[in-house]
Amino acid sequence: MVSTSRIPYVVSRPLYSEETFSEEHEKVCRQRKGLSDHVKQYFTCDSKRAKNAVVSLLPIIGWMKIYKFKDWLLGDIVSGVSTGLVAVLQGLAYSLLASIPPWYGLYAAFFPVVIYFVFGTSRHISVGAFPVLSLMVGAVVTRLVPDDGPPANITGFEGLTRDEQRVIVSASLTFLMGLFQLGMGLLQVGFIVIYLSDTLVSGFTTAAAVHILVSQLKFVLGLQVPGFSGPLSIIYTLESIFSQITSTNIHDLVTSLVVMVVVFIVKEINERFKSKLPVPIPIEVIMTVIACGVSYAFNFRDNHGVDVVGIIPDSFDAPMAPNLQIFQQSAVDAFPMAIVGFAVAFSVAKVYSVKHDYLIDGNQELIAFGISNIFGGAFKSLASSTALSRSAVQESTGGKTQVAGLLSAVIVLIVIFGIGFLLDPLPKSVLGAVVIINLKGMLMQVREVLYLWRRDRPDCVIWVITFVASIFLGLDLGLAVGLGVELLGVVFRTQFPRCSVLANIKGTDIYRDRKDYVQIYEPEGVKIFRIPSPIFFANIDFFKRKLVEAAGFNPLRVLRKRNKALRKIRKLLKKGELSVTTKGLQLTGSVPIEESEDESNMEDLDKPTDFSDLPVQVNWRTELPANIVVPRVDIHSLILDFAAVSFLDISALKGLKTALKEFIRVDVEIYIVACDPYIIEKLHSCKFFDDEIKSSIFFLTLHDAMLYILEKHPQERKILSEKVIYSL
Repeated sequence: MVSTSRIPYVVSRPLYSEETFSEEHEKVCRQRKGLSDHVKQYFTCDSKRAKNAVVSLLPIIGWMKIYKFKDWLLGDIVSGVSTGLVAVLQGLAYSLLASIPPWYGLYAAFFPVVIYFVFGTSRHISVGAFPVLSLMVGAVVTRLVPDDGPPANITGFEGLTRDEQRVIVSASLTFLMGLFQLGMGLLQVGFIVIYLSDTLVSGFTTAAAVHILVSQLKFVLGLQVPGFSGPLSIIYTLESIFSQITSTNIHDLVTSLVVMVVVFIVKEINERFKSKLPVPIPIEVIMTVIACGVSYAFNFRDNHGVDVVGIIPDSFDAPMAPNLQIFQQSAVDAFPMAIVGFAVAFSVAKVYSVKHDYLIDGNQELIAFGISNIFGGAFKSLASSTALSRSAVQESTGGKTQVAGLLSAVIVLIVIFGIGFLLDPLPKSVLGAVVIINLKGMLMQVREVLYLWRRDRPDCVIWVITFVASIFLGLDLGLAVGLGVELLGVVFRTQFPRCSVLANIKGTDIYRDRKDYVQIYEPEGVKIFRIPSPIFFANIDFFKRKLVEAAGFNPLRVLRKRNKALRKIRKLLKKGELSVTTKGLQLTGSVPIEESEDESNMEDLDKPTDFSDLPVQVNWRTELPANIVVPRVDIHSLILDFAAVSFLDISALKGLKTALKEFIRVDVEIYIVACDPYIIEKLHSCKFFDDEIKSSIFFLTLHDAMLYILEKHPQERKILSEKVIYSL
């Protein structure tokens, strides 16, 4: 490592204001595109653009061209088989979260995967059921078709069993979720995911993991617990579970505990020795096979009352049209589901795209998942996204492209049509145990709270509020609350930024917060104020207040006092009680008695001081006669560092102009440094400059402005030259 502490840094150049720099360095005249130009360009089509559009809409064309059969095919086959086995098990397990028959979870591991193979841009994520999404579907399903009581009044429910009604709700909700995603993709709003920060997603998914854990307790304990939805549903579920705790099915409980312990241990072994194992041990699949065999041998369902998966149909259901009444009653739920499903999938895809060095397109991902869920919903599939654990299996076992995903769908197809009957005796408690043990990663996110508390408390507040709101209000409302708090946090951080007064680091042209350094120097009569945020309607008053605090006086109050003093001086001169001498104004008689202030023409007090009708100009820094007292102004120059100001709106522009004029009217020179050229252009176009505020107040750098001030006020330069050497 090379030390830079002894390398000299010498720059010799003229002192530049924005005006002098523009005079010496000619800018390129660029033609700005207007709205009509953008519209014309958007609707212009040629062969090249049409080809790019097709390749963009069908990414399979791009990556299949470069597919290396010799190098990639074997890895995709191994990965596809491994992922397919996991997808079968997770599809069955996650369907329990949605309160629908288990085999519809298998559909989510087939139909969406085939569609994503064609339209998706990620080569490594495993599309299918996602526990958080399944739980959100389950909340809507149990609300419209509750365990106890009649279902919602929806046309199309007549003559159907409760399970069939729930499948229609799940499929229609999935279809609507896909419509939202497709619509956002076509409108090119994939950027919406940026509003879900890692902190927000972490708090939300941790709360979702708690909901999932509680929802699976009834399967682990073998209890009949009705489904609850809405605020405080988790409390009602726990209350129902504990009220029946004495009725726990011991066979379900023991089976679940054995499965959880074994799966946990083997997963830890997989993690510790992942560099040495060719593929992770598929312990969930192994334990499922063993559990099926034990359940079949001892007839758990008939002899011990264990709830099992039951008969899995060996064919697909006929496609169905979505129910429009369900659309009306679940639109508010479908939109956050669309956002959550896309956000999770996109974040996982982004991880693998960075790792394997290829690009993913957020808008195309929305289109891919939208079409996948529309197609899947038509075939009664459970809502799909991706799961980190399943995607990790697909990537870690050698998967190179979505060919692995397609092969995993083939494995699911074989299970549905060929060997699904072998899963008939599988206890649902085993599926519940598999779901719970796979929550470890999400539940362990709670450790982030201590880290965030030490490093970034506003982010910690967002995490905690999102978590608590999602726990008690439900996932949909919790996500809305968390997003609201997050956006409010952004507003507060920009509305109340950490402003500072800067000072010079001795011997350099560097300026830093004067509170943070020991070896600093502040030239007498100069204040340097920095605001590290945009200036807009919400923070302009805060900016003005902080500027007054930094200056050490209120310029408007000083101006009013000066104008009042001038009124009094004029009266005393008129009465002959004041006279003009070589030493200035002198009192000729006794000190006059204070008179009540004339309330008329009070608005004149805010105008610039006018000495035109006085025989002498008043020096406000000297002692005034007749006990006239005016607040002292100890600075002659105020520098505003705009390096971090990215934009100004019209409201802020007006407020800034008012604030600057108040300082100028009390003889304080204003300088603005490091201002974005586009902001300066906006100020010109908005008629910001006038007789009081000149365009010459802008300087390229803070140091340029400081050198200019020192040249203008040589007394301060003389003092400063004893402290630090400046190069002109």
